[in-house]
Amino acid sequence: MAAEPKKLRYRLLHVAARLTPGGRRLHLRISATWPCRDELATASCRLATLARPAG
Repeated sequence: MAAEPKKLRYRLLHVAARLTPGGRRLHLRISATWPCRDELATASCRLATLARPAG
């Protein structure tokens, strides 16, 4: 997927997914038919592994 700002913004804001709670964690449920499913799942995993800011 090309990183064109308008296309990227549209795909992120209109993703066919739900955040569901379970086991003290949030799970991202992405529709199996969504074209960018693998990329969004990978991005979500990478964001989850980032260190939280100290505050």
